[in-house]
Amino acid sequence: MTSELQRERLAYRRSRSRRSTLVALLSTVVFAAAAAATITTAPGWPRVRDSFFDVEIAWRSLPAILDGLWLNLRVLAVCGVLILVLALGVAALRTLRSPVWFPLRALATVYVDLFRGLPLIILLYLVGFGLPALRLTGVPNDFVVLGGLALVLAYTAYVAEVFRAGIESVHPSQVAAARSLGLPPRKIMRLVVLPQAVRRVMPALLNDFVALQKDCGLISVLGAVDAVRAAQIAQSRAFNFTPYVVAGLLFVLLAVPTARFADAVGRRVERRQGGR
Repeated sequence: MTSELQRERLAYRRSRSRRSTLVALLSTVVFAAAAAATITTAPGWPRVRDSFFDVEIAWRSLPAILDGLWLNLRVLAVCGVLILVLALGVAALRTLRSPVWFPLRALATVYVDLFRGLPLIILLYLVGFGLPALRLTGVPNDFVVLGGLALVLAYTAYVAEVFRAGIESVHPSQVAAARSLGLPPRKIMRLVVLPQAVRRVMPALLNDFVALQKDCGLISVLGAVDAVRAAQIAQSRAFNFTPYVVAGLLFVLLAVPTARFADAVGRRVERRQGGR
């Protein structure tokens, strides 16, 4: 049974929570109203409203943009799986300590340094237009495939570093205990190190996934008719920027749930670490 003092404390905490929620709600409403008043009373607001927020043009361009967004989602799904697999392999190579593996470790390091430093837009141009120009047998000419390849090359370097940080965060005593049980190195990595490493870096992985969601729209620079390219086509026909706003809102609607999920996972990891 709870004592009278505990009940009073719980009641006080509930009242403080309700008060904080009410204050946050009121301040948000006041801020939103002030922002809306500032924007709508600006001298150029009528022109901006007609150029960026035309409801009729938005509704007319929505089907084509949704078709393009479906392409972005397919690219996201395929690239996401490939990035996870390849990044884990690159991270494993970078954590090898034996001198015999130095060439592979150096190659993985050069790969990570190169593709983390190269701007994604430049990489898209190099892969999208450079590879087909070589006229090599088996090189695809599909701009969707080439754009996805550029995304995989770039994000594999980022995610590999996330995985490497997680692997190196596992205490050496875990590996020593596994060795004392007679586990071979592969099983130690698969059964002992990776489960702990992935759990610790899950928030960072989800944040990279959110960034990948947005950057999938960059394949439009190669000519792929995704959501951004569909918005560009609609804009050129209507001479209005509203289709870009529609495409941007759709990407935001995709990113927000993933971002909130990443925040929840991050808080859960912090609670687990704090409880140790």
